Amino acid sequence: MNAYNSCSISFYRSAIDSTPLPVASGSHGLARASATTLGTLATIGALMTAAPILVLLGMAMSPQGGWETLGHLASTVLPRAMLMSIALVTVVLAVVLLLGVGAGWLVAAYEFPGRAWLSWALVLPLSMPAFVLAYAYTDFLDTSGPLQTALRALTGWTVRGYWFPDIRSLPGAGVCLGLALYPYVYMLARSAFAERSASLSDAARSLGLSPRATWWRVIWPVARPAVAAGSALVLMETLADFGTVSYFGIDTLTAGIYRSWQGMGDRVAAARLAIVLLLLVGGLAYAERRQRTRMRFHSRAARPAQRLRLHGARAWRATGLALVPVLAGFVLPACLLLRAWFAAGLPGDDRVGAWLLNSLLLAGLATALILPVAVVTAYAARIVGGRSVRLAVALACAGYALPGVVIGVGLLVWVGMIDRWLGMMVLGGTIAAVVYAYGVRFFSIAYQGVESALARISPSMDQSARSLGAPPLEVLARVHWPLLRPSLAAAALLVVVDCLKELPATLVLRPFNFDTLAVAAYHFAADERLAEAALPSLLMVLAGLAPVLLLSRAAERHSSGSATEH
Repeated sequence: MNAYNSCSISFYRSAIDSTPLPVASGSHGLARASATTLGTLATIGALMTAAPILVLLGMAMSPQGGWETLGHLASTVLPRAMLMSIALVTVVLAVVLLLGVGAGWLVAAYEFPGRAWLSWALVLPLSMPAFVLAYAYTDFLDTSGPLQTALRALTGWTVRGYWFPDIRSLPGAGVCLGLALYPYVYMLARSAFAERSASLSDAARSLGLSPRATWWRVIWPVARPAVAAGSALVLMETLADFGTVSYFGIDTLTAGIYRSWQGMGDRVAAARLAIVLLLLVGGLAYAERRQRTRMRFHSRAARPAQRLRLHGARAWRATGLALVPVLAGFVLPACLLLRAWFAAGLPGDDRVGAWLLNSLLLAGLATALILPVAVVTAYAARIVGGRSVRLAVALACAGYALPGVVIGVGLLVWVGMIDRWLGMMVLGGTIAAVVYAYGVRFFSIAYQGVESALARISPSMDQSARSLGAPPLEVLARVHWPLLRPSLAAAALLVVVDCLKELPATLVLRPFNFDTLAVAAYHFAADERLAEAALPSLLMVLAGLAPVLLLSRAAERHSSGSATEH
């Protein structure tokens, strides 16, 4: 998985030819020492990221407390919660695969009216918090909403005289989450499709394969790891969501965790339920990875495929299909928020500026912390691959599957231990604890992006550079870094936008009187004050536009820039 990067062999050659790698005596010893050092640093960084999760594991294994509550939940709501969680994930994955893969292929493979601006507009729903999107659609589609009110006025029907889809349902929650999360798959699928090899496709066509067979047997296998990685992020985000499922009344595992922690006051039982959730996610991720263990593909073609220029009805049909996710996931919810804001005639809140600055500060600090750790860890896993590194990485990536409030409470215990050891309050009650929580929560996003970007680079590149005497750290800095920069830009976008939307961990760990846009919007939306929630929600969207635009420019530079007639 990588987003908007070019792994062509010509790019690799330019990275090496511009700064020749020296051949040093004793290079093998230096290489071994460097690899060992890199593996140690990666393990330490991953374990620091996984420390709150290890605290949760310790709580779950505690011999005292929690068993009565857990037994009650296991005999009453746990089986249903697991079934509801799996059903919700199924609906969400169906939506994100349909929208993400479809839009990614259209934008990467074809030239049609509006393609340039749709390529970045398709990312905009990522900046819309799922719980805000769910609230906006519920207000619009509910029985008392404007759509059904207008329908009854036009037809003369009564409230119970017709059937209308119930938005307050599991499919409704799945569609809302899918609309908010499909950009994860879209960005990665678009990058993979844009880098498809023209020579491989031509060879397949010369062997008599139809365009559809070529797509399934040549193009899709290369793009599948990127799509799988994006789907894994969507899966973890869905299972960790609380705001949307709580608003729709869906009894998922996350809801059971919150019920144990807040309703029953039993954090040990909640920790054990969190471990159940973690095992569920880990099992699904392991099954998917095992399925594609023998399917490894590397992009070595110097000639990426060109986009095909569509004409007439086919071109406008492609525009319409690509426009649907943008309208449903961003334009319509934003218009509903604007309508609620202007209809209420509310003035601006004096605290909005502080909320915006706090959100940007936390997102910037968290991104600056996460990306270096992800690069070092992913590269160490590539060249070292030891059991300790893999285990540390697995634990670090597991944080994305846990609800933010669970990570927040685990982090409270962990930073409390650190502060007691230091004899002073260093992390507790500060923004450092919030940034730490963001690192635990979103490390997996950056790591998955870097790991997949490295996987798309052929191992022969490492072997060539190492044969010239360059140790692993120098190979990373002088060979892989130019290839990784576009992927890091994509990872930074995902981390920034997710940090801007993060709510539960921020609620638990933020300093006194330190609210963010997400916190403010949630408080208003939870009280069903859509008008007041509209402004901070829209500002969250606007704050995410700058990285989206920057990423769009980088994407256009590294994607195929020409089109052929079709």
